[in-house]
Amino acid sequence: MDLSLSPELEALRLRVREFVADEVLPLEADPANFDAHEMIDEGVLDVVREKAKGVGLWAPQMPESRGGLGLNTVGMAVFYEEAARSRFGPLAFNCSAPDDGNMFLLNRVATEAQKDQWLQPVIDGKVRSSIVMTEPAPGSGSDPTMMLTRAEPKGNNKWVVHGRKWFITGAEGSEHFILLARTSDEKRHSLTTFLFHKDQPGWRIIRRIPIMGPEEHGGHCEIEFDGLEIDDSNRLMEIGEGMKAVQIRLGTARLTHCMRWLGMAKRAMEECLDYVKVRENFGAPLAEHEGVQWMIGDAAMDIEIGRLLTMKAAAKLDTGDFAQKEVSMAKIWVSEILHKTIATAIQLNGARGYSKDLPLEWMYRYAPQAKLVDGASEVHKMVVARHLLKDGIDFWSWI
Repeated sequence: MDLSLSPELEALRLRVREFVADEVLPLEADPANFDAHEMIDEGVLDVVREKAKGVGLWAPQMPESRGGLGLNTVGMAVFYEEAARSRFGPLAFNCSAPDDGNMFLLNRVATEAQKDQWLQPVIDGKVRSSIVMTEPAPGSGSDPTMMLTRAEPKGNNKWVVHGRKWFITGAEGSEHFILLARTSDEKRHSLTTFLFHKDQPGWRIIRRIPIMGPEEHGGHCEIEFDGLEIDDSNRLMEIGEGMKAVQIRLGTARLTHCMRWLGMAKRAMEECLDYVKVRENFGAPLAEHEGVQWMIGDAAMDIEIGRLLTMKAAAKLDTGDFAQKEVSMAKIWVSEILHKTIATAIQLNGARGYSKDLPLEWMYRYAPQAKLVDGASEVHKMVVARHLLKDGIDFWSWI
């Protein structure tokens, strides 16, 4: 079992680290670079994105033929972790959610014509995209089979959509949307995936839902569909294959969240390590106190466990396996330790950690969503338990 990186991937990792240090981290220091929702101003983002393109660090998850770097999932894990050393890093390289997962899905399953129309502009950074799945109760949340939004056939080549969705990340300002809707009442194969553009009539954003933490561009929106018409040519995959599309997208998307969260967790610890070496208390630097060393040691181990879980899941995805239990274990662990690690970093910094002088309070308000997005931790624990109950002792196989 070889966990070393190829010379080429290690060189790429160092290039990403250098770019983040030189071009992205300085942007965090100036409040003028933030928008009203505590995210990087889009004008500032456009500039740093052009720089990333110029040095060949753009769209790492997309094929070279479409302007990306063509990395596999293991390569993405290495790249994304370094990119997320800054909260703005994944955006700078075009590997942030939800565009990241949407690009991955479209690249895997869309027709070439659909890729040209719906995928390429997202890869190029010309438009943003959203995936439209989650509904208010009693509709679908972690269980897509509860979907209430319906797409009904109209004639031979159109679908008409009615329903309501909410917590749609990035909807305000997105141009391309991937929609999951019910197309039959069968127990299986009841959902289908569609593509639509923001300028099509028959839908509207009801509101941008206020949240406790900083927001992605476009927020988290509530949406109503009242007669949106979609051409059948903009159906993604076959009728009834919506759940298959969800599995293809979310398996990798959940893991890319982990990759980025590990980068953030490492950055949180960066924000306290130098401080505890120089801040003295009771006659010695904090770093020499046993209790502080325990806190740092726990954080280091938690992050490293998360990296190993994530890399194992990435390697298995690269074999073509869905890696359900591996992805779920990584998602549970990394989402939980993200919040724990940031809290530790705040504690070790004392009052300065609670202030806006450091990025830790931003991270702390951001972190709770990690245990909710792309399936709550409790749902993923059920996935892991089902695999253990099914496989028994073979659950812990090395292959």
